[in-house]
Amino acid sequence: MGDVEIHGSCAPGFERVHKVFADNFARDLETGAALAVFVGDEPVVDLWAGAADAATGRPWEHDTPCFAFSCTKALTAAAALRVAERGGHDLAAPVAEWWPEFAAEGKEAATGEDLLAHRAGLPAFDRDVTAAEAADPAAMAALLAAQAPAWPPGTAHGYHPLTFGWLAGEIVRRLDGRTVGAYVADEIAGPLGLDLWVGAPDDVLDRAARLTTGPTAARRRGPAAAEPGDDPVGRMTRAARDPGSLFSRAFRAPDMSQAPGRYNNRDVLAAGWPAAGLMTTATALAGFYRDLLAGRIVAPGTLRAAVEPRSSGEDRVLHLESTFGLGFMRPSHVFAVPRAAWPGAFGHTGSGGSIGLADLEHGISLGYVMNRTGVELSGGIRAMRLVKAVYDGLG
Repeated sequence: MGDVEIHGSCAPGFERVHKVFADNFARDLETGAALAVFVGDEPVVDLWAGAADAATGRPWEHDTPCFAFSCTKALTAAAALRVAERGGHDLAAPVAEWWPEFAAEGKEAATGEDLLAHRAGLPAFDRDVTAAEAADPAAMAALLAAQAPAWPPGTAHGYHPLTFGWLAGEIVRRLDGRTVGAYVADEIAGPLGLDLWVGAPDDVLDRAARLTTGPTAARRRGPAAAEPGDDPVGRMTRAARDPGSLFSRAFRAPDMSQAPGRYNNRDVLAAGWPAAGLMTTATALAGFYRDLLAGRIVAPGTLRAAVEPRSSGEDRVLHLESTFGLGFMRPSHVFAVPRAAWPGAFGHTGSGGSIGLADLEHGISLGYVMNRTGVELSGGIRAMRLVKAVYDGLG
């Protein structure tokens, strides 16, 4: 893309972050992107560059919001934890106590923690679901409540790419009365001054980055030379090629190939799917994690309990090793972070490359968003290089 001007600044000690961010553009791995990092409440990295819309050349500004896919799940988890904390609700108790219909098909013992920790056994719908149907959280929840689980809830875990939102979202909807999008706006984004939305209004969509595709590090590796083996990556690859696998069904629930513009579709972006509906600036995503660490969203004890690993090991959907707390990813194959981050890091990645992260031990919070989506299901090399540079800056 030629020389791209990098806007913003880095605090002393974090100069390498600027170099890595610029290098992603120099290697033509980005169209537009932004990165923000706080140490405590102090901003130490604030960078943005490139084009928000590759077709028109509209530049990426400091306040350009971008769709961040599954980074949404952390907002939904925080909303559910806050509702439970404020209302005195026990998430270790059976879901059926507040959602009686969920007891169907052998799910009577499933808990709220199972919904948040990807243990519910409902990573996919039994029938095809359209993007238009997905705009109705009550209807999506009703489908899942009536459905038999793929495994007895609580006995195993598997990533719920989209159904997570309608399961965990019911904690908010049933115990508070608001949708996740409304709750986040009223209780988190609004009071804390964060430019993020789970379901974006028209004025935000008008200035949002437009997602595009192009060469990324993952795509440049090329196709595998041999048939997939029996290792975890090989099993995931075979599952991705099989349209009837749990993996494939989970990632097309709903099937976005039928939605015009896919994740540039304004109706989809406005719907506020609680697993993949977040529109955010990098600063706001980092600010959300900053405020989590500071106890402004839930109590510090609630957060520490929520990031304790609840599910760990081979993932029934992804076939890779994954680790989850209550809605938050912990370090694993699908949340790759530097070794220094393993004791305290948590957060969530977004399909295509975005990431939100915080670290209880180091007191840092980070948000990275970009509009050139890669093939990565979780994070990616661009995000990993940036996160490593941040930790290098901590010394």
